[in-house]
Amino acid sequence: MFVSYKWLQDYVDISGVTSTELAKLITKSGIEVEGVEVLNEGISGVVVGHVLEREQHPNADKLNKCLVDIGADEPVQIICGAKNVAQGQKVAVATVGAVLPGNFKIKRAKLRGEESNGMICSLQELGIEGKLTPKEFSEGIYVFPNDAEVGSDAIALLNRDDQVLELGLTPNRSDCLSMLGVAYEVAAILGREVKLPEANVTTANEKAADYIKISVEAKEENPLYVGKVIKNVKIGPSPVWMQGRLIAAGIRPHNNVVDITNYILLEYGQPLHAFDYDRLGSKEILVRLAKEGEEIVTLDDAKRTLSSDDLVITNGQEPVALAGVMGGANSEVTSDTTTVLLESAYFKGTSIRKTSRVHGLRSEASARYEKGVDPNRVRAAAERAVYLMEKYAGGEVLEGSVEVDTLEVKPVVVTTTLKKINSVIGTDVDVKTVEDIFTRLGFDIKTDNETFTVTVPTRRGDITIEEDLVEEVARLYGYDHIPSTLPIGSATPGALTPYQLKRRITRRYLESAGLYQAITYSLTSEDKATQYALVKKEPIRLAMPMSEERSQLRLSIVPQLLEALKYNSARQNENLGIYETGAVFLANENDELPEEQEHLAVALTGLWHSHLWQGEKKPVDFYVLKGILEGLFAKLGLQEKVEYRQLEMEGMHPGRTAEVLLDGKYIGFLGQIHPQVQKEKDLKDTYVCEVNLIDVFAAENEPLKYVSIPRYPSITRDIALVVDKEKSANELKEVIKEAGGSLLKEVHIFDLYEGERMEVGKKSIAFSLKYFDPERTLTDEDVTKTHQNVLNNLEEKTGAVLRG
Repeated sequence: MFVSYKWLQDYVDISGVTSTELAKLITKSGIEVEGVEVLNEGISGVVVGHVLEREQHPNADKLNKCLVDIGADEPVQIICGAKNVAQGQKVAVATVGAVLPGNFKIKRAKLRGEESNGMICSLQELGIEGKLTPKEFSEGIYVFPNDAEVGSDAIALLNRDDQVLELGLTPNRSDCLSMLGVAYEVAAILGREVKLPEANVTTANEKAADYIKISVEAKEENPLYVGKVIKNVKIGPSPVWMQGRLIAAGIRPHNNVVDITNYILLEYGQPLHAFDYDRLGSKEILVRLAKEGEEIVTLDDAKRTLSSDDLVITNGQEPVALAGVMGGANSEVTSDTTTVLLESAYFKGTSIRKTSRVHGLRSEASARYEKGVDPNRVRAAAERAVYLMEKYAGGEVLEGSVEVDTLEVKPVVVTTTLKKINSVIGTDVDVKTVEDIFTRLGFDIKTDNETFTVTVPTRRGDITIEEDLVEEVARLYGYDHIPSTLPIGSATPGALTPYQLKRRITRRYLESAGLYQAITYSLTSEDKATQYALVKKEPIRLAMPMSEERSQLRLSIVPQLLEALKYNSARQNENLGIYETGAVFLANENDELPEEQEHLAVALTGLWHSHLWQGEKKPVDFYVLKGILEGLFAKLGLQEKVEYRQLEMEGMHPGRTAEVLLDGKYIGFLGQIHPQVQKEKDLKDTYVCEVNLIDVFAAENEPLKYVSIPRYPSITRDIALVVDKEKSANELKEVIKEAGGSLLKEVHIFDLYEGERMEVGKKSIAFSLKYFDPERTLTDEDVTKTHQNVLNNLEEKTGAVLRG
């Protein structure tokens, strides 16, 4: 809600309180003021000028030479390029020395040989958004009414010498979606009175009931409908001050009648709608639910197909408005309108919300109906509107209103006690203070032995229970006046659970390894939902997806990380490592909620290390990613429990992919993306992994053991083994470790050979074995005995023989 500081002064005395101070007071009372905009900030030297003469520029087809009276001793010559500039106009002139938005300073200049002493301004040049300027002035300069005083401050005349407070309202405070609602709030804060706007209408001899008949079929959705008729209106621009207030609130001016309905919307928070009476097509208004498939063309010129849930205003036959949302083009007020039927109604919020959502139409009116309007302002708003139409549109207001009223309005009565108030907010306020607060809020209060019975006005629909009254006392008393106290009782200090701690360790390790954390969508498309999934299940589809690209719950994080790499690569960020810890969703049977599992996924592409000065470049490869994973498992104390085995997986490189096993259980995979997938996504060699963190964090880590530095020398033996090509190095390594016993401390693979002089179907793998005993110096005999046992076991279990 945008609140004009100057406009607010019409209803409550805020003298002595600046807009900034008022913003702080409102924020302290519980409604956040998100900002204060000074509309004329950085603007000076703009006055009203009178165009005395206009002629074609002698040297330019698109320029005009104007002689303009700006209230100085002599008229000045100004060169203007606007198509709509004409003799006799009152215009906004930025004089020599003036400053416009963006620190644009006006100087004397020569344009195509002719002197120009200032600039005739459009509204956009004065800092007003193009979407808010009246359509007739959206291109070209702005023209003031003829009664504008020459030489006066044009900014003040446009109502731009103002400050606008932006209120961040919560849904329960719909009462402040109006200037009067904000006035009641400010009056309560400052302890001042609210002055209601004038609405003394002089009615004609004719009666409104003779012109229109109103019927309501959908009484539940529309319990109150008020119609008033205004004849002989003269459509034209609304007063400049009204246009300025609408623009400051973010509403574009149209004409005097439409602007008045929008003005009342902001003033009272009550939406109104003006129909062209002569274009209705009948003398009847019927409010009903739409027929299935019925159509209406709304004011935005869109044809909309209605359903039986939509509430419509009809002329007895066809719809002329979507109730509470938008009017129809067939009854729109135009420049030819002479008789206006004014609608002021109370519509059920849930009905308006449904129509607004289904048709994608959200208007200022629907926003207020959805949150709830004050039923006691329906008639008052209509009276105020016809008063303004009489005053600024020359209308004759017909006597009386035509109403359908089945609305029962009962003020809410809530009781609380002084003890309850003080115990909840932790204060020691007295009865008089509480009474004063409720009185300032405009509530009717009766006190009986420290028990308060409060009758809440209908404008405050958010107050229904005792706790609401306590909150009102707390915020008006002042949150900063409530004493700070420590909680009493036993409490346990906060701490991370073991699972949370391991998650934090994981994230910190990966970031220390140089990876960036990514947060991607849990929703994906049908073709990506099952890609790279650790568990093959049917994906879960949303009942009402926003789009097909976000219609399925993901089974893997990898596809989203690949999209992130693709996005960055297309923007020349080709060397990247990212990770994500997030949920994947596994379907359960019998329509149960899906099971959420937390996974870790990593994606690497481009160069892992680059030191061009020293000629170093290391592209990402399988072992970079494997090393990151091994480091993580070591950090979690699981390195001895994890092993890797070759894996064939759809979408992955057939020779550079491995499964990850924890205590023999499959928990994930790592490897290179298939070259075809890389080509489709226009990526360089890309490596990914994904593991199930639930299994990882649930595993019992080995207790930390410290080993003293060896005092005795070790002995290293290297062996080159010839084995079948199908044998994996890991299988040989496990046999070596088992056979080596306690003397064998380290086993490393350092060579693989499959070239010439090797038998068909064979390969050579070389291992380096380190033996030592922490208690003594080993002899050759000790090592030879153990080493021979290793060779014997290799030959028996794997068929491996020493390479000759």
